[in-house]
Amino acid sequence: MRGTGTRVARWGFGALAVAEVTLLACLAAGVRVPGAVLVVAEVLVATVVGVECVAVERLRRASRRAGAGRREALGTALRTAVPERVRRLVGHEARALHSLVLWVSRRRHAVPEGALAVAYTGPQTAMMYGLVFVAVVETAVLALVIPWPVVHAAVLVLDVYGVVLVLALHASCVTRPHVVGADGALRLRYGVLFDLRVPAGAVETARVERRFPDGGPVRVDAEGVLDLVVGGQTTVTVELAGPVEFVRPLGKRGSARTVRFHADDPGAAVAALRRGRAPGEASPPPDRAGRA
Repeated sequence: MRGTGTRVARWGFGALAVAEVTLLACLAAGVRVPGAVLVVAEVLVATVVGVECVAVERLRRASRRAGAGRREALGTALRTAVPERVRRLVGHEARALHSLVLWVSRRRHAVPEGALAVAYTGPQTAMMYGLVFVAVVETAVLALVIPWPVVHAAVLVLDVYGVVLVLALHASCVTRPHVVGADGALRLRYGVLFDLRVPAGAVETARVERRFPDGGPVRVDAEGVLDLVVGGQTTVTVELAGPVEFVRPLGKRGSARTVRFHADDPGAAVAALRRGRAPGEASPPPDRAGRA
């Protein structure tokens, strides 16, 4: 019975992961998700979470009876019932909501003194605010047309949370810029969903190069080229001395020897990377423009 409950829990969380990833991908790509879909998705999420909390509590009690401590029992129950992808999604969402606090207080996350913060939200800002405006209008309309008080309250809460989630996703991108350290180290981010650190001295060349790759925000091809796309484009190409490891939003790992990313001011980013290069290294090739 316990094995069946665990399998049900993992299947439920797996379905939850698919739904949440689909919604986040749509929002990041600027695809307007109908309000009815958001409402149904969030109701299903709430239902699944409620069911899985029961399963986690049963596993926790079983671990306690086996002699585990409180923290150990809870950790074991969560690892058993909740897949890694779902744990990562919950962490992403929590950090995105924390980004709203940073955004309101005009603070940025992990930008050391002397480092260059490289903004990348330019191509998506208008799109994200457009999504928020449409969502607010839709929330107001639904509040007027739904006559049942309980349904009205539930839909209002879910719609407001949907608006907050869109703002949180954008806030995470604003407060977590790319970072070029004074020593030439590079940190590439996309909000709370992606974080890649390139050590100082690993950058061989950097150039301004505008490209328009196909696919989602994070993609890597068979030749080890990683594209971190914003608004359908990248503006900086960085060749590395060797492969660097990265982790996709849901935990899948990969490696790349070339990274391409978007910077609102690509010239400043490239200049900072070149300043951080060790003395005596060969000069990078001249800037050029291309199209994928």
